[in-house]
Amino acid sequence: MDSPLADVADEDLMQRYRDGDAGAFDLLYARHQGGLYRYIARLVSERGVAEEVFQDVWMNLVRARATYTVQAKFSTYLYRMAHNRVIDYFRRGKQMQMASFDHDSEEDPLHTLPADASVNPERQVSARQQGTRLLELIAQLPEAQREALLLREEAGMGVEEIAQATGVDRETAKSRLRYAVAKLERGMRGWW
Repeated sequence: MDSPLADVADEDLMQRYRDGDAGAFDLLYARHQGGLYRYIARLVSERGVAEEVFQDVWMNLVRARATYTVQAKFSTYLYRMAHNRVIDYFRRGKQMQMASFDHDSEEDPLHTLPADASVNPERQVSARQQGTRLLELIAQLPEAQREALLLREEAGMGVEEIAQATGVDRETAKSRLRYAVAKLERGMRGWW
């Protein structure tokens, strides 16, 4: 049976959580945990650090619930918290590096893709190679462009929301996203 909150907007869920509904938090967490973790993990190089930042973001959300007011989409609010937490981490003297996904690594997201029985082995190998190439290209993007791209792809944010989450104006966010996509398209020529 579906939760009675399943169709409730994130902003309303956060207000319900602010007002004491723990079930609303559970649903927010379920909706956003995967994308948020992938966003953070692709910005930091160490799995342990990514997990720490991920937990800190959720703890900050718990602490901030009493003062929450809707000023933007909830996802923008959440990813702005994550952006700030990642920046704080690197201001403490850590150097930002893109997470690397070695081919033999258990953490390689390409190794966790389910095999589709309808796809022949040659296509599966080709898809893995394309995925590996794409991850390499994403890792090579300048930090600001990579972040804009990850916010669009992992959080489903539009340009305005990316601008709000990263604290830049709309045109800067749009430019970062445009340059990131153009670099990826150039890098993938001949692979598709």
